[in-house]
Amino acid sequence: MFQSLQYASVFLAFSSFAVAAETGRRAKCTVKVVRKPWDMLTSKERSAYIDAELCLMAAPSQLNIPGTETRWDDLHWNHIVQANFIHDVGQFLPWHRYYIAIHGDLLRNECGYTGPLPYWDETADSALPSLESASIFQPDAFGGNGVGSGPQKYIADGPFANSTLHLKRLGVAPADYKIYRDLNARTLIGGAQATIDACFQISTYTAAWECWAGLPHSSGHGATGGLMVDVVLSPGDPVFYLHHGWLDAMWWKWQSLDLPNRLKDMGGRNIPRESYVGNIGLPLPGPEWTNHDGDDGSVTTLNHVLYMSDMYPNVTVADVMDVRGDVVCAEYFYNDSFTFTMSRIVDGIIVFDTIIS
Repeated sequence: MFQSLQYASVFLAFSSFAVAAETGRRAKCTVKVVRKPWDMLTSKERSAYIDAELCLMAAPSQLNIPGTETRWDDLHWNHIVQANFIHDVGQFLPWHRYYIAIHGDLLRNECGYTGPLPYWDETADSALPSLESASIFQPDAFGGNGVGSGPQKYIADGPFANSTLHLKRLGVAPADYKIYRDLNARTLIGGAQATIDACFQISTYTAAWECWAGLPHSSGHGATGGLMVDVVLSPGDPVFYLHHGWLDAMWWKWQSLDLPNRLKDMGGRNIPRESYVGNIGLPLPGPEWTNHDGDDGSVTTLNHVLYMSDMYPNVTVADVMDVRGDVVCAEYFYNDSFTFTMSRIVDGIIVFDTIIS
């Protein structure tokens, strides 16, 4: 019975799918949201960010999906319901870019957070012999490693130790559980400079997204372990948003190496491989997804619709290609010497040359 209610909620949402894709979220970007590594935030900013996350975990759900109780559940549901459609495909990076932008919007608009949006500088932490010493896994940040001898080692310290999650995979009745972790510094090698440099050497998105979705993406998930290893449920751990913030920062850095060409460079399959979804225990997406994706064929295009489960208006891939644009409205800061230098105007568009030293 519960499974039927969950799937009915999904199907009903598609009645507004195409309309929402047309309207989009396009308020004028006037003040860009600063995004920077967690280590660059002041102690006051860190505390305010943690408080805002706890606010989302306590605020009542607005989706009215069976099993959702909080706004955190609403975000979680958005990822759960389409996990077999947003991974192993060309929309992987654009979809997650919009997803973390919505998370940031909720922090600001519903929980009053006014500081920078942090991301996890995995490249810096990849050199650590143990992640227990990483700043994000301290008691005054996101808490440390899981404890216990069972398969799910629940975190026992930090502000999220007592946070309760509710949603499981589709078809599984909701049940209260805690955030669990199993830190593994060796896995963070996927975020090392040598690893991401290989992705920077690729010149086309069709090949580059596969690189970013490989070791760099798996690094933060695997290194955090526990809940983060579950492709479907991983956004239950707030570290998820710092990890994907870092991945998006790397994609934006790659894009910036050849602006404006890479603002229009999109590709990749729009249906995941059967072997991939099978490995994560999910079926291939059905026509209720693929008939509404906005592509003309089997390749992801700029017209591809990024579905947001009625939390926010759907937008297209084209709408999020530029992080400085009206949808994402952000500006990245990095720990290294990566800089933008305005160089020229081409066809009325400001073009930036990038320098990495």
